[in-house]
Amino acid sequence: MARGNKTGEPVDWVTRAADDAIRHARENGGEDRIITCASGASPSGPIHLGNLREFLTTHFVTEEIRRRGIEVRHLHSWDDFDRFRKVPAGVPASWAEHIGRPLSAVPDPWECHESWAEHFKAPLREALAELGVEMVEVDQTEQYRAGAYTEQVLHALRHRDTIEEVLAKHRTKKAEPVAESDQESEALADSVADDADEETGAAGSLARFPYKPFCRECGRDTVEVTSYDDDTTDLGYTCSSCGFTGVTNVATQHEGKLVWKVDWPMRWAFEGVDFEPGGLDHSTPGSSYTVGKELVKRIFAHRAPSYAAYAFVGFAGLQKMSSSKGGVPTASDALRILEAPILRWLYVRRQPKQAFNVDFGAEVVRLYDEWDALARKAADPERRDAQTLAYSRAVATTTAGTLPAPATPVSFRLLSSVADVTAGSAEQISRIIEEVGHPHASVADLEPRLSKAMTWTAEFVPAEDRTTVRTAPDTARLAALAPEEQRWIDVLLERLPDSPESDELTALIYGVPKLARGLGLDDAPTDEVKADQKAFFRLLYHLLVDADRGPRLPTLFQALGSERVRTLLTPA
Repeated sequence: MARGNKTGEPVDWVTRAADDAIRHARENGGEDRIITCASGASPSGPIHLGNLREFLTTHFVTEEIRRRGIEVRHLHSWDDFDRFRKVPAGVPASWAEHIGRPLSAVPDPWECHESWAEHFKAPLREALAELGVEMVEVDQTEQYRAGAYTEQVLHALRHRDTIEEVLAKHRTKKAEPVAESDQESEALADSVADDADEETGAAGSLARFPYKPFCRECGRDTVEVTSYDDDTTDLGYTCSSCGFTGVTNVATQHEGKLVWKVDWPMRWAFEGVDFEPGGLDHSTPGSSYTVGKELVKRIFAHRAPSYAAYAFVGFAGLQKMSSSKGGVPTASDALRILEAPILRWLYVRRQPKQAFNVDFGAEVVRLYDEWDALARKAADPERRDAQTLAYSRAVATTTAGTLPAPATPVSFRLLSSVADVTAGSAEQISRIIEEVGHPHASVADLEPRLSKAMTWTAEFVPAEDRTTVRTAPDTARLAALAPEEQRWIDVLLERLPDSPESDELTALIYGVPKLARGLGLDDAPTDEVKADQKAFFRLLYHLLVDADRGPRLPTLFQALGSERVRTLLTPA
């Protein structure tokens, strides 16, 4: 929970992480250098909502530092020099030929990008742009191939005995793996390379050599290091896939990379990283961060960055999500139904170590209601607290400004209900929204929320929960109304305004049974009235949508409009 600082302003996890990053930078380079907040991801598959936490955690910390007037950069590393590990479902089995090659060297089976890596980078870049996330991107393939890390690689190889000493010590400290949902463990994308990179397949002193070349003949990393000369930097190897035996010169040929647990701390030192988050699975004893923290100090004479471990992000309500079949939802999937500030808010309002779910089902409606209530609260400058601080971080950035929001605010609940009963006609929805008291110049004034409500209704609401409005009155049922039922309908139609507000409708619909029993609208309901309300609601659903339940009745009334409600409740 956020607390106030000495100025009375609320403080949250972002504030504290930014404080730590600034302190790290000042203690490791002085006042003038640019602060570096880093993130990293391996584009081995769809970069899902769990991976998105890597990007947004760094983004929010970067934003807070920049807001204070301090020069800072969000540096993102694409780990596209990682090996292709397995052929996922839906990809031709022939792609097994590429296992062991860099992700940047694996062709795109969908033939729309230049490589496997680029195929999965592209949609995330688009989503991040919509989310207002700006970052400096570094491709590890380019860095290694260009020899950017050659000095650091050779330094690591000269100190490989010390590296092995550290790695050996931490191998005895393996912790239980952090539990994941079955769906997330099936995800194609990893936030970073896994720890299996450590093995080289060699024997003796070369068994855990900290550098692994890709075979010059077949391009795979299925090699056994057979020799290394510190003076010449010649590295001999044999490839188990194609049988090639050769020598690469580490100083001049740039045909491989450091193993992950050495590569990560090397980059901390090379880039001068002051803050970087990581999944909980990289924060346990013997895992990447704990090993890297010691290696970066002992090998690269640098201090490990300040660090935030983050928990997994789950999901629900995906029964109809064909785009993520066999995998997990991505930021692009979420942005089809959530406004960008709302998706940002889900990540910033919680401590990184708090797990949460992104629900694509009925919870979406309640989420939008909660967001709209928070927006009203945030509009009052006297109500500054942890919640409004999270809101302010979600709605705008220091570089992009305020993110898109509807010019005419209309509740998602109303928009989705109108979309439901109108079968998703934007112009018809716009007309009804106008009629129920939300004047606007054009459909564009309802965007981006309108399109997201239409998408959610069409693709995420189960068929059995969709609403089918009657095309004509149920004359047989209207003719058979019991006296008390007729009285309810008469009272409702007598008092139904032409353009009612939601609160006015709620009071009327709940109040009709009270009025029929001689009570006032504001009177507390008796047990008899409560029973009458249930029966009245069932009657209205039957007469309007031929069902026992449906959208909230005030919302349904607004979606239909008073004229159509009168038509369906009056015998022809």
